[in-house]
Amino acid sequence: MSAALDRFISLYQGLDKRQLHRLREVYAEDVLFVDPAHHIQGLAALEHYFAELYGGLESCTFEIERSQQQGDCAWLGWTMTLRHPRLARGAPVSVRGATALEFNDAGQVRLHQDYFDLGAMLYEQLPLLGPLVRIIKGRLGK
Repeated sequence: MSAALDRFISLYQGLDKRQLHRLREVYAEDVLFVDPAHHIQGLAALEHYFAELYGGLESCTFEIERSQQQGDCAWLGWTMTLRHPRLARGAPVSVRGATALEFNDAGQVRLHQDYFDLGAMLYEQLPLLGPLVRIIKGRLGK
């Protein structure tokens, strides 16, 4: 595993609203961040997104379960556990996911793409929408 990937994992294992200034340690100025709900271009925009996201969370932790790197590309498998006062009545919500990373020549992340079930993280945790989403998912699984 490269030093750049080690820095990235270390950042995310300790990331909270007081550590957001450390994003500059791992991300390139022109980073592209993509997840099921966002497409963010540039470090300044990413810092703004993380500030808003972490500002509303009670907690968010990542357990990095596996990693693989080949050249400038890496994959991480993780479980994210978050607590938000408006999701699951404030109870912890855990979601498994994966991250694809591409590093530039300076060892900074130029592409960060997350893959996870947005429904399990968000929609299923909402009081009115959650039961409906679970019914629909149950019927699709039959």
